[in-house]
Amino acid sequence: MDFNAYQKTLASELRGRECPFPQAEYDQRLERLRAKMAADDIGALLLTDPSDLFYLTGYSTFEVSVHVALVVTAEVLTLQVPSIETGPATITTRVDNVLGYRWEGIGDVLDPLAQALNGQGERVGVDYWHGSLRQGVLEGLKQRLPDIRFVDASGMLKSIRIVKSPAEIDCLRQSARMTGQGIEAAAAAIRPGMTDNDIAAVGAETLLAGGSEFMSMQPIVTVGQRSSVIHTNHKRCRVEEGDAVFLEFGAVWQRYTAPMMRTVVAGTPSARMRSVFDGCRRVVDALQAAMIPGRSFDSAARAAEQAMAPLADEVFFSGVFGYTVGAQFPPSWVEGSGFIARGESAVFQPGMVFHLPICLRIPGQWGIGCSDTVLVGEQGTEPLTANPWRLN
Repeated sequence: MDFNAYQKTLASELRGRECPFPQAEYDQRLERLRAKMAADDIGALLLTDPSDLFYLTGYSTFEVSVHVALVVTAEVLTLQVPSIETGPATITTRVDNVLGYRWEGIGDVLDPLAQALNGQGERVGVDYWHGSLRQGVLEGLKQRLPDIRFVDASGMLKSIRIVKSPAEIDCLRQSARMTGQGIEAAAAAIRPGMTDNDIAAVGAETLLAGGSEFMSMQPIVTVGQRSSVIHTNHKRCRVEEGDAVFLEFGAVWQRYTAPMMRTVVAGTPSARMRSVFDGCRRVVDALQAAMIPGRSFDSAARAAEQAMAPLADEVFFSGVFGYTVGAQFPPSWVEGSGFIARGESAVFQPGMVFHLPICLRIPGQWGIGCSDTVLVGEQGTEPLTANPWRLN
């Protein structure tokens, strides 16, 4: 049978079987999105970020390198996937209108997609800033639909996704529990003579055995001097006595990730290590005290900068004190709907969830990183992860 017959047969038995939330959850999300579309005179929204598609339909797959698209109109959802993805589209969503195209025939996407967008008004919203929007697809649609104006709607769905529902927060709590288990197992295993791969393997096994789905980022482990270099990962490096071992894990529950950082010293931490570790704690404490509903992200970043000031000249820090997390796919667990940094005028609201990635690195020596994922509540923050806040 071809992929269309496969999809139809599969739907008779398994349609929506693995959709992660009840239909009412999706109805609420779509209602809010469609209200924003109407307010901005957007007749249709073309989405290509896999996490956006998941958020609105439940569509989930480990194959995130192919073209997929969701067309949202006032009445209809149309999900377009390649032939190899008609199975996941069938079992993870309840979308009635699924358009398949030949996996090997990317040009086949254009006419059906243009047909789904045609007649939906003069303005179609797209996310111009996400890497999943293929230039060839967009240019092909513009040629086929010359009377339609494609406008940037990159912030529209993000403004909804940034506040998590109770069901989403439950998923993040489950992720946080598994993340903690994985980091605790990896930390307990650290010994001089091991490699960073050995430690990552212990953590990964614990995460997977604990129930994690495939992760948006695999466990991050760096040791010694390499821990002073941002965004390095395990590479068969040996742990020596006194080395700092940096860990950052994020387990996945229904695609939701609550990450955590921890640093363990293989031996006795130096006084300087303890000083930088204490600085991490000051920054996180200052952030949590400042993350009050109604206050701006900028004001929390300024409070964190004050807490970091005694170390500012000797450590490297990325400048982002927090980023939103939620449902994501590889290559990152960063949701991208909000960042705690200077100049960010958005304000905290109850239901927002941030990872506070505080890692302070002395270039060429070592880095100390400790973090939690926290939930913004009515009065302040609640850590979802349970970092023990110790160096050994």
